[in-house]
Amino acid sequence: MPFLTARWEHLVLLNYVCPAALLEPLVPAGTTLDTWEGEALVSLVGFLFSDTRLLGLPVPFHRTFEEVNLRFYVRGPAPDFRRAVVFIRELVPRWAIAAVARGIYNEPYLSVPMRHRWSLTKDGGKISYRWTHAAADFEIGARVSGAPAPLQEDSESEFITEHYWGYTRQRDGRTLEYQVEHPRWRVWTASECWFRGPAASLYGPAFGAVLSVEPRSAFVAVGSPVVVHHGRRLVTS
Repeated sequence: MPFLTARWEHLVLLNYVCPAALLEPLVPAGTTLDTWEGEALVSLVGFLFSDTRLLGLPVPFHRTFEEVNLRFYVRGPAPDFRRAVVFIRELVPRWAIAAVARGIYNEPYLSVPMRHRWSLTKDGGKISYRWTHAAADFEIGARVSGAPAPLQEDSESEFITEHYWGYTRQRDGRTLEYQVEHPRWRVWTASECWFRGPAASLYGPAFGAVLSVEPRSAFVAVGSPVVVHHGRRLVTS
């Protein structure tokens, strides 16, 4: 039985060039930093969880909620060299969800008040996710038009969205690997996007500087059902 099943809906993905030297200390043991066209990227991603189930069971009052995460990209060990994500910070509005993810996966979750707003249809629209931390307001959002398109092979949108593995550093320094299953998403390229709020107060001065400029790219993905499998420890030399 998988650890978690849900739907991830209306994903906003803002992607920023980041100095590799800032990410290297965060790369879990046994993995290596992955790049797109020679540049290391971080992505600020907002989306909605719905129909969430842990070990097949719905948890009362925890089935639908927002998440915003800051992540970067790595390759797993040989022989597969799986393309994967590593999370720098994950925000949800449910304390219990954050506690379970920290306890089982040692993922960097934080519980904050969150809300969302959208007017998104098959022909485009607007979507935003908002939250509050340390008395400051934050918002990530995008506007799109037309119909979402299938992912193009070897495109930046494919690099950003087609990651089916996650790696996280454990308290003992070892690495946990877990698989995420979902179909290929249809995506829009955003015609307008924004991130508002004092990023340095939440992510630290270095990442605050990275997030203070215009993103390299911005996409909105339709989303789909997802399955998150139980993690396993990597065996590294």
